Amino acid sequence: MEYATRGDRTASCLSFLCKIVVLLGLAAAAASGQLMDDYYDYCCPQVYRIVRSRVAAAMKAEMRMGASLLRLHFHDCFVNGCDASILLDGTNSEKFAAPNNNSVRGYEVIDAIKADLESACPGVVSCADIVALAAKYGVLLSGGPDYDVLLGRRDGLVANQTGANSNLPSPFDSISVITARFKDVGLNATDVVVLSGAHTIGRSRCLLFSNRLANFSATNSVDPTLDSSLASSLQQVCRGGADQLAALDVNSADAFDNHYYQNLLANKGLLASDQGLVSSSGDPAVAATKALVQAYSANGQRFSCDFGNSMVKMGNISPLTGSAGQIRKNCRAVN
Repeated sequence: MEYATRGDRTASCLSFLCKIVVLLGLAAAAASGQLMDDYYDYCCPQVYRIVRSRVAAAMKAEMRMGASLLRLHFHDCFVNGCDASILLDGTNSEKFAAPNNNSVRGYEVIDAIKADLESACPGVVSCADIVALAAKYGVLLSGGPDYDVLLGRRDGLVANQTGANSNLPSPFDSISVITARFKDVGLNATDVVVLSGAHTIGRSRCLLFSNRLANFSATNSVDPTLDSSLASSLQQVCRGGADQLAALDVNSADAFDNHYYQNLLANKGLLASDQGLVSSSGDPAVAATKALVQAYSANGQRFSCDFGNSMVKMGNISPLTGSAGQIRKNCRAVN
């Protein structure tokens, strides 16, 4: 007859307790329908260290990855809610929707984080929570605010390529259309301006703004709301093709700050949807968005605070909690 060692008994006890805590957490989440800031404190407290370490390594290799992980979270939450559906492979994959194909990135970073967490605490941390935490550290390690991420999401079972094509705001949309898309998921005009400020970091392909650089209209070759010196420099960049990259924030592409808003007031917004926050004549939504742009341009601390609040709101778009969905073992496929 074999006897368990003290270490075996301790590990077994801790495993049992962890299961009890998870079950209690699921019950609490199901009852309240809300996410919690201490969801993994007992069963996987190392989740924060593991996610931060992997994001830091990815950003050391390529600083732009912080912005990419932030965008990945945004594009996930606007389709089916924040359920990691964007990570699923297959014929209906959201990865191949027009707004995401050859554009959204960071999947390999999420895979690496998931592998580490499955080794540390198997079957506990959802892919949806990993995406939310990776976005947080992408912001923080770019110099942005350290906001609390609410956790306890579970992973969705289906991707929604059609929804990704129709629900995600486009850089070609008017501010009124974008505001309506945000309203559809429970976000308001303030969230539009605040979350657009994520463009203080990262880069965009010429495909998404080259229409502003030539043959813009019958009366203007170049978009008149685009600073002429910036237009000239972008024309040079985009001669290399539609996939060439330009900084979304011409002053500090890798630093999370309020220069983005200052750029808009100087007609230096890269995307039409960015510049539209202050320059869209005849759009009734712009009066409100312009006032906020002016406020954030003058007060970076206010922007940082509001950004954290809006990220928490966005992260709470239709999360799966309780017994809904599952905890995927592989973020690219259902169990």
